[in-house]
Amino acid sequence: MTGKHRNTSITRRRALAVTGGTVAAGGLAVAGYQSAFADTATDAEASATASATSTSGTCMQLMSSVTEGPYYLDGALVRKDITEGKNGVPLTLRLTVVDATDGCTPVSGAAVEIWHCDAWGYYSGYTTANPGGSAPAESEEGDSADDATYLRGYQIANANGVVKFETIFPGWYTPRTCHIHVKVHTGGEKADGTYEGGKVNFTGQLFFDDDIAEEIFTLEPYSQHTGSYTTLADDMVYDGGGASSGLLTLKPVHKSDPSKGYKGFLTLGIDPDAENTGAGSGGGGTPPSGGPTGAPPSDSPSPSASASS
Repeated sequence: MTGKHRNTSITRRRALAVTGGTVAAGGLAVAGYQSAFADTATDAEASATASATSTSGTCMQLMSSVTEGPYYLDGALVRKDITEGKNGVPLTLRLTVVDATDGCTPVSGAAVEIWHCDAWGYYSGYTTANPGGSAPAESEEGDSADDATYLRGYQIANANGVVKFETIFPGWYTPRTCHIHVKVHTGGEKADGTYEGGKVNFTGQLFFDDDIAEEIFTLEPYSQHTGSYTTLADDMVYDGGGASSGLLTLKPVHKSDPSKGYKGFLTLGIDPDAENTGAGSGGGGTPPSGGPTGAPPSDSPSPSASASS
């Protein structure tokens, strides 16, 4: 990053509506990846959180889905750690899936799928796509990640509706703010290392506080991607609703050293009877001129048809 730039040419559109309240965080641990990925919250704590969410009514308004975006790929692996050696600030995600039509009760067995770009704005399957601004080629990162699968994965919710992912803080690409894509599936099953069958109940995006994101982007390797970063206020998807619009609660592993990582929390209230794949619906829109372009490698899975950010 070179300063705090805003892309003021983007017209904001309401696209992501109501998710649930945020989940209480566990304690902090020691430095580095191990500390950021340490699981300090017990099942008892998760159960207490789900109960508190239920009584507070914070998830009783159902979220609405947005388009899945141009970088979705079928066949992501069921796994907790999706980094594959990608460089970046560690991020542990703890998401809780609850049934907003039934008193916010946990949705055990729900499959939560996430995918996001790397520190320079590149998605697996689309490693030649231009992230905007000025960034080294994805091949220059020198990591051991599989170009067709990195930073993508599923986790299956436990009895408390909780899933946990180990990943890195996403970078950014023009014209979008920093975000993570998410789908919630029910009714399918784990097979051949992935999740098959059932239906998609929700397709949405998770967002990051501007101050935290911009601080992260001054660090290596993020700082090698320079240009106009789009803040939350100017994003075409985020609608300003805070946690109810997908804004994560973030807690640092070490308050004085952001490079040690963050833990992110959110409750996702869904309707298990609803179905929305995110393909062709919502308000994401097509990538403006100068946004990411490109095609997945010929040996990677075929992407879903979609033309939204």
